[in-house]
Amino acid sequence: MNRLTAKEFQEEKNRFVPYIMSSHPSYEASIDIALTLQKAGVSAIEWGVPFSDPLADGPVIQEAGDQARAAGGSLKKAVQGAKEARDRGLTVPLVLFTYVNPVLSVGFQEVINLMKEADMDGILIPDLPHEESDELRAICNEAGISLISLVAPSSRNRMQKISSLGEGFIYYVTSLGVTGTRENFADELEETIAELKSFSKVPVLAGFGISKQEHVQFFQKIADGVIVGSALVRFISERAEHLNNPDEKPKALEEIALFIKDLTA
Repeated sequence: MNRLTAKEFQEEKNRFVPYIMSSHPSYEASIDIALTLQKAGVSAIEWGVPFSDPLADGPVIQEAGDQARAAGGSLKKAVQGAKEARDRGLTVPLVLFTYVNPVLSVGFQEVINLMKEADMDGILIPDLPHEESDELRAICNEAGISLISLVAPSSRNRMQKISSLGEGFIYYVTSLGVTGTRENFADELEETIAELKSFSKVPVLAGFGISKQEHVQFFQKIADGVIVGSALVRFISERAEHLNNPDEKPKALEEIALFIKDLTA
């Protein structure tokens, strides 16, 4: 069963999807964080794979990835963590966020097989060009896993072409550049997102730079939901020591849940 294509996610209002890095600040803690996010009411979770050259990520997520790799994080470890999270009761849609080199090093088919075994729902690869995605898309389709399309500000024809193949949801990049918190967004976003929604048969979620309650409220009005990464990863990083301490972990997890509830209030 693919939870992204299920009616519950496809028809949900005001979707909120957080990004976290697997194995950050540790393997066990990242699983605990995922379960905490579910309790906080998130719509789905993007489960990041630590990589040495994350071209789309800003300094906050890069640093988290470095810490995760130092802790033994990898693509296979991330999928293993996802499976363990499922075994411990994670039921929300789970999207693997990775880069193409780790996938190529393991192999398209093997990665999707592992994801299927872990009961994951989608995969997002920001540096895999749309024009080169046919092979992976076919493998994903056969396995019932959504290959998430990422759409950056570009020509109308290109946005229409990419969104026509959208599965699960469309990830709309609100600004050019890398991930990271921002204060301002382009004035034409509302018009662009409305146009993209008219092309797409699946929800359009906005991401990149969304870090405050007012950002979430703004984008949930004009898009079908939001994705928050760097702001949450920074919040987790600031509590890394507590999250890795069994006595202090419960309080740190509670703070993460409150952070999410404040963003979505």
